[in-house]
Amino acid sequence: MPLMSLIYDEMELTEFESVPDEDPQQMIRNAYERRALLGYIATTLVADVDGEVVGMAFAYQDSNETAVNRVYEQAAEKIPSIRDVDFFADPEAFDDEFYLDSLAVDDDYRGMGIATKLIQAVAEHAVDLGYETLGLNVDTLNPLAEKLYRRLGFEGTGQIMIGDHEYRHLQVSTAQKVLV
Repeated sequence: MPLMSLIYDEMELTEFESVPDEDPQQMIRNAYERRALLGYIATTLVADVDGEVVGMAFAYQDSNETAVNRVYEQAAEKIPSIRDVDFFADPEAFDDEFYLDSLAVDDDYRGMGIATKLIQAVAEHAVDLGYETLGLNVDTLNPLAEKLYRRLGFEGTGQIMIGDHEYRHLQVSTAQKVLV
């Protein structure tokens, strides 16, 4: 399963319960065909080992959240099973932050520092864009991910519901020594 699809699967969105597994993957492919998610309104970074993608990070400026969602909504229009699903109804990014929307590492490569390197790269990119804060949401049912983020200096700044799941919103200064 492609890494971005893995994220949607782990979120267990009720909107996707009756949707064939390949449809969210097709929506992601459709969205990336527009290339806006590769640096125009969002940033997608990948980690590879011997030419194989083993990790990815997807992030954007807080002010671009609506534009990012619009890209996915337009990508979904071509897929009957999800064309009318409003799965971007819940705002995720907090004001004045560079938002790390998604981070995934292939199971076979976890524990090798790939996630940390991707987060470092996102933080450096945020600094280049003038952001002083990097934010993300971590599912309260994913304590291993939260442990990683807190080890890197992220601190809790609130709670948020995304779909049916409760998330902790974490932020870190992009000047944090571990990240920059």
